[in-house]
Amino acid sequence: METILGIRDPERRFFQTHEARFLAAWPEYEGTRSLDALRATELARLDRLRHVYLDYTGGGLYGESQVKRHAEMLLGGVFGNPHSSNPTSLAATELLERCRRRVLAFFRASPEEYEAVFTANATHALKLVGESYPFASGDEFLLTFDNHNSVNGIREFDRVRGARTTYVPVEPPEMRVQDEVLDGFLDRARPDGHNLFAYPAQSNFSGARHPLEWIERAQSKGWDVLLDAAAFVPTNRLDLSRWHPDFVALSFYKMFGYPTGVGVLIARKAALAKLHRPWFAGGTIAVASVQADRHALAPGAAAFEDGTPSYLTLPAVEIGLDFLERAGIDTIHQRVRCLTGWLLERLQALRHGNGIPLLALYGPKTAARRGGTLAFNFRDARGQLVDHRQVEEVANRRRISLRTGCFCNPGAGELALGLGRDELVTCFRKAADVMTYEDFRHCIHHEGTGAVRISLGLASNLADVETFLRFAEDFVED
Repeated sequence: METILGIRDPERRFFQTHEARFLAAWPEYEGTRSLDALRATELARLDRLRHVYLDYTGGGLYGESQVKRHAEMLLGGVFGNPHSSNPTSLAATELLERCRRRVLAFFRASPEEYEAVFTANATHALKLVGESYPFASGDEFLLTFDNHNSVNGIREFDRVRGARTTYVPVEPPEMRVQDEVLDGFLDRARPDGHNLFAYPAQSNFSGARHPLEWIERAQSKGWDVLLDAAAFVPTNRLDLSRWHPDFVALSFYKMFGYPTGVGVLIARKAALAKLHRPWFAGGTIAVASVQADRHALAPGAAAFEDGTPSYLTLPAVEIGLDFLERAGIDTIHQRVRCLTGWLLERLQALRHGNGIPLLALYGPKTAARRGGTLAFNFRDARGQLVDHRQVEEVANRRRISLRTGCFCNPGAGELALGLGRDELVTCFRKAADVMTYEDFRHCIHHEGTGAVRISLGLASNLADVETFLRFAEDFVED
């Protein structure tokens, strides 16, 4: 027999004690009990297989009904390549366009203002912007230190065209950007130039949420704004009737687990019209000629959807959005906020027998203006960092899924860990063109080159959190 928290009899008394304390501190959690029922029906495999899943920023989890509905749709119809007008192709085209409308509606994006361009993932969406943005000499690509590598990589496109890449620093330990510092960078927009500002709505490293108010502020100063929403949208509502970034990139598997291999670039039509594709492909053109050596791109989103779209997979996106709406994005947000606050309080209270704090936390220390992603290292009783790979090995043996490393966010990782520019540049010079992660670790004369990351999401509950806290307590030395 189990409690609603998924706790088995031998540990029930221990967890019930902490449950009472938790509910007293976070009474809003009671309003999220519907997610316990959802987990018991849609994700029962978690408890059946005794998994503690704490890697939602890496990937969401899918419900059983999503897979069943998709399979029923595939088995109940005949669908052909949508680049035709036969009956099976028209059936696929209708599903494709219906999904496009559904995505815009979910994010409250007016179809008069926005286009939804289907991509392979958020990285592909970001690459589309980078390769097509009209950078020229004197233009600028501005981004925060706290960005995923898929955003950092855009700098390679702007540099070959003579534009400048500039990073706005984030400040440890909270890993936030000071408003006055950002304003100083935004004031540098070149009049009549092409200026692109990119930042994450929520850090995939520290969980810090960066203000959506930056969007309008940057646009008013002459910037196009690229918002990386991949880590934000699984547990937060992104309302594009209120916020109007020029480009939004995300992956659907981060939101609801299934399907993988599909993302979207949601772009303002005016911003999309600025982009100039460096090539064309099947599906992107209205007409092309070999002898005339000319081509004309298709209008709107189609010009950016290379080849045949994933027309049998895309209906599963609509099913996933239905699943997420049934769970309730605001309910998910509330649950994650409560569990995150409890985790932060308990973890930061853990100390070795000599008083040394167990945790070196990188990011906001309370649940305010942050998401359910926590990056940290454990310290031993001497104050030295415990190797994050060792932490992962122990977690794996206990069927706890977490993540270690720098999470494809080197800027935030370098600042959080105190890695200096000179040391980093020296390591890359030594390595020439080839460097493995082990080469990097051995080159850096610093106690830490990575961190531990845990993240909460749709199916997280107090049992998951308490299990991890017991795991963390095992690193405390008397």
